[in-house]
Amino acid sequence: MMENSALGGERAGPQSRSGDETGNGFAPAGRWLSFMQRTAMLGLLSLAWSGIAGAGELPAQYFRLVEAGIGKVEKRLNDNPDASMPKLQALPGFNRWARLPGTILAPAVLYTKQHPANRHYHDPKMLVLAIRIGDQVALETDGKDWQDVLASEWDLCLWIETYKLLGPDLGNDRRERWKHAIEKHVAPYAADAALRVDFPYYATPYIGTSPNHFSSWAAILVIAGQTFDRKDWSVLGARILHRFAVEEQAPDGYWGEQSRSGPTTGYNQVTTNQMALYWEYTHDPAALQALRKATDFHKYFTYPDGKPVETINDRNRHWSVNLWGHFGFSNFPDGRRLAEFLTSFYREDDLTMDDVCRLSENLLYYHEGPTAPIPLDAPRYQHEMTIPAGIRKTGPWVVGLSGVMSTQAVTQQYYLDRQAHVSVFHEKTGLIITGANSKRQPELATFFETLQGQTIHLPISTRLQMGDREDRLALAYNTFFSELHVPAPAEKELVLRFVITGRGEPADVTQLNLQLVLKQGETLETATGKKYVLGRERIELSPEDIGGSIRHHGWTMKVDPTARMIWPFFPYNPYADGPETTLEQAVAVLSVPLRKKKTTEDWYVRPAEQEISIVLEVE
Repeated sequence: MMENSALGGERAGPQSRSGDETGNGFAPAGRWLSFMQRTAMLGLLSLAWSGIAGAGELPAQYFRLVEAGIGKVEKRLNDNPDASMPKLQALPGFNRWARLPGTILAPAVLYTKQHPANRHYHDPKMLVLAIRIGDQVALETDGKDWQDVLASEWDLCLWIETYKLLGPDLGNDRRERWKHAIEKHVAPYAADAALRVDFPYYATPYIGTSPNHFSSWAAILVIAGQTFDRKDWSVLGARILHRFAVEEQAPDGYWGEQSRSGPTTGYNQVTTNQMALYWEYTHDPAALQALRKATDFHKYFTYPDGKPVETINDRNRHWSVNLWGHFGFSNFPDGRRLAEFLTSFYREDDLTMDDVCRLSENLLYYHEGPTAPIPLDAPRYQHEMTIPAGIRKTGPWVVGLSGVMSTQAVTQQYYLDRQAHVSVFHEKTGLIITGANSKRQPELATFFETLQGQTIHLPISTRLQMGDREDRLALAYNTFFSELHVPAPAEKELVLRFVITGRGEPADVTQLNLQLVLKQGETLETATGKKYVLGRERIELSPEDIGGSIRHHGWTMKVDPTARMIWPFFPYNPYADGPETTLEQAVAVLSVPLRKKKTTEDWYVRPAEQEISIVLEVE
């Protein structure tokens, strides 16, 4: 693994001295002026850093957000006093009401957590609201459709936490009712976890569920086991999570969902969340070490807009700014800064139910302390993983490169083909080229080749080399290989240079594709002067239409003279097992055909037979 960060290493403190060489404890006038200059400079740097770090100071921001979210929960319950929990979850309106039962933790934390930023400590309204949610879930758990009351195990975990927090405030009868209902929900997870505990690998092809879910089951068993004195549950859960910490985590700090060959970035924070719970309940040193590695992974693979880097993700093409596991990050100074950075993107008027749940859990376990800079605070950094994937920030530019390979999971709808290999982000414009993966859509693959009646869109070998002057990603296919050269970008310009080397008999069709992130309703302009307002109407641009460059959303892209473009193209949605339907998720596909050459020589390899350059400019 290579790291070269402008942040540097440990910051050295000033040397301690009782006085200067004169021995009188005072510095000479010249030295005093130098000292004052240095002090002023340090003060300015300190103010600059506090402006960054203080913008979303935690946990005060958590309190503000939780308070705003729980107000909307209370209103929905008041507006629908006779509705069942499944009905409440299905009503239209506020985003993602499926997580409604899990919001029980929000009023419980506000009621029990004493803090200067908490206006609701021992507020009886918060206690009433938490009990109201818990009573309804407990009541409906006694019905025939009890398994539909909680949308997932994540809600169950938060209910157990609430049971622990409120304690005597529940009264004996209610505690018993809640305990009976909670144990009824926990038991199936205990049985399922016991079946899988000794499987060879905690990954989907083996355990039949996602590792983030399996780790969640285990966290529930640890918490419920300790809460209800069920040693069999707590031992089983701890056994699973200890193995997650010492065996299942990849060296680069992630838990692979399908295999260890690459991460599932967003869901990795879910697994991190469960590891953080395990640490809170057991203080297993292996858990803290795992959290340290997970924090390092996420602090590098996050864009300046707070979203996880999609290029290395094998399950999701896109993911919002993530609230999972912040309290795990908060065990470390840079992790607290990462949590502040991520939370700063959330607004009180735009929260989902899942947001409220996660904010409450972060608030419950957050470890306050000093912060330290993260890579995104620096003007530049690079990070290369032990697998062929890496990221580099240079001024406003961020480039993600992935040579991660995986086999096609043909029958598993939730796993994408690792077919896209480069992303380009700019702080002014956001994502310009997305490296999001897809499934059954070779048109979105960085390269594909058609030979012997088959279309092949996954590389058979890759290599990444990152250096100070340029990064190079090699991708080999059956009839050619490409080496992508990414020189260190200038402030306003970035170049992607694909050098193609042919191998053997050329394929019938070979093509380079880049996925462009275009904004619906905005204008796309070509070098020929043609302008297009982007909507649902299909746009197909020929090389003559493009004329060598396109301009959109503040950026200009100079392209190969043979490039074509299609808009809109609807990528695969793993949750629908089909293409997206909204323009918000659509992309444009910029395609450049590879030239077919047959050599008359006996030499099998045709070095650098084609070069394709893409030049991006942002004013």
